[in-house]
Amino acid sequence: MENNYENKDRRVWPRWLLIILLMGASFAAGISWSQPAENSKQLAYSPEALKADSGSNFNFNLYWEVWDRLKSDYVDKNKIKDEDMFYGSLRGLAASMDDPYTIFMDPEEAQEFSDDLSGTFEGIGAEVGMRNDLITVIAPLAGMPAEKAGIRAGDKIYAINSESTIGLGVDEAVKKIRGPKGTEVVLTIIRQDEEKPLDIKIIRDQIFVKSVKTEVRKDGVMVITVSNFNDDTLDLFNQAIETALTKNPKGLILDLRNNPGGYLDTAISMASAWVKEGPVVVEQFGEGKRQEYFATGNNRLGSFKTVVLINGGSASASEIVAGALRDYKKATIVGEQSYGKGSVQSLRDLSDGSALKVTVAKWLTPNGDFINDKGISPDVEVKLSKDDLNKNVDPQMNKALELILKNNNK
Repeated sequence: MENNYENKDRRVWPRWLLIILLMGASFAAGISWSQPAENSKQLAYSPEALKADSGSNFNFNLYWEVWDRLKSDYVDKNKIKDEDMFYGSLRGLAASMDDPYTIFMDPEEAQEFSDDLSGTFEGIGAEVGMRNDLITVIAPLAGMPAEKAGIRAGDKIYAINSESTIGLGVDEAVKKIRGPKGTEVVLTIIRQDEEKPLDIKIIRDQIFVKSVKTEVRKDGVMVITVSNFNDDTLDLFNQAIETALTKNPKGLILDLRNNPGGYLDTAISMASAWVKEGPVVVEQFGEGKRQEYFATGNNRLGSFKTVVLINGGSASASEIVAGALRDYKKATIVGEQSYGKGSVQSLRDLSDGSALKVTVAKWLTPNGDFINDKGISPDVEVKLSKDDLNKNVDPQMNKALELILKNNNK
């Protein structure tokens, strides 16, 4: 059984405000998942057995010559592990495709990737970003360990387990904060109303993150924020549709900023909430083969005035939705140029729990626009500056609200 979805590549995630909820992240586009041939987590290889002739036109003995030289000559050869060497060589094999989205993941990385898609991970449950060059808590998640321990929005994280965060990027800080359920992490916090730093002990736990948040504002505008296209997204988005039909808002704002992607079929279903018929996205394979994915015909939000927010962190499934609504003129696109992820990958589970992700196709918008490396241009460009972030000002959202409320007759 294969399911199409999109993933994300953490090596190329351009964000100012990294809304990571202490999760890992990675970019990509449409992907199909195949079940492993066997469920064993044991290593499914023997270095000696692999030395057998592969039948290729070139001599594989060179591989083993390098292998043996490393094991005999490397200065710290007592620290060498066959497993690390083997997985490292597979990473190099995938990297030889010279494509940033074709990658090999060892079992641990593959499990982290799967956890990201499921919206579960182990950590403290807080949304963090960079403010005034300091790692800052954007918001603790309700009911999660960070909130229970007393972490507040706006707290500056000065140190993690007594190690300074000065000079750390957000990704690096996240790796230090995350950890197994039941373990302790100590955050040294600088808080505006406190005279000296606070050490706050937090016991990590299993964190569950909802990928869709909805808000019906007092001015009658409904905001649907989608952070990923994950396992829970479609059900939550369908609930948002029901809310919209019940509350009958003046308009809708679909916030896809910093959304790196997720399941392709979910993106198609989401776009179909506005698009009644026709292709939502087109896959272009080699040898001129194409496959069109059509709207489901259930455009229950088609009559609502809609604005879609995008930025440089909007990629893959986000761009599929934004591109479809743009091409069918179902929404006004506001914000900044999107990331530009226009290739399709196939993800294969391997026998020992590792996984291989391979680029197999390109994707295009309904009008045939290949957005790879160029992204989607907003209809109304509004930049979000570093100063805006520091002051907690959102001119992009303000412009979206302006467009919805302008000449609104509801």
